[in-house]
Amino acid sequence: MPGGGYCKLPNGSVVVALSLPSPAGRDGTVRFLVHAANRARALTRLRNLGLRAVYLRGNAAPPTPDEITAVLHHPDGLLWRPDQDATRELWHPARALLRRPV
Repeated sequence: MPGGGYCKLPNGSVVVALSLPSPAGRDGTVRFLVHAANRARALTRLRNLGLRAVYLRGNAAPPTPDEITAVLHHPDGLLWRPDQDATRELWHPARALLRRPV
């Protein structure tokens, strides 16, 4: 079920979490985490990756504390993993999902 939310951090930045249909042609949904200065910039970062129709309506599924920690400790600040394997699979950089096979 696609959904998302955000969490404002004490320093003023935000972490946005979105569940979207997989852009790489995989089955199911993918959970994206984005760390940015504000919500608009977080969505712009996703749109710049080719995810054009990305919107955040409401705050139904905000990032969990574990998700916030994961995205803050990653140098890119942009991660994903499949929703259905959330407890078994680690987070991946966004460019790994969108990379074209050789």
